[in-house]
Amino acid sequence: MVTVVLVIHLLIAIALVAVILVQRSEGGGLGIGGGSMGGLMTTRGTANLLTRTTAILATAFIGTSLLLAILAGNANRAREILERVPATAPAAPATAPQGGEAGKPQAPVAD
Repeated sequence: MVTVVLVIHLLIAIALVAVILVQRSEGGGLGIGGGSMGGLMTTRGTANLLTRTTAILATAFIGTSLLLAILAGNANRAREILERVPATAPAAPATAPQGGEAGKPQAPVAD
């Protein structure tokens, strides 16, 4: 479960970085995609789409971060509980028979 959520989290992070880099920069900073998307949409439409996509990916990133934190907390709590419970029941002390070898039946002693 944690592995699946972690893979999804990483994919969302990569997509979020890509979408942020494609956006047109206001100050000429790191923006890679400067114009429209091949004449398919207007500049304003592209900006709205990328802004909305960024918001959705950011929300999903925060959600998966919280889910991973919750799953990690539950794993630690389960580990603590397992450490408190003894692995085996305490064994009764073994008493060796007196006066003979272990495993051989002893004859009753007469008074």
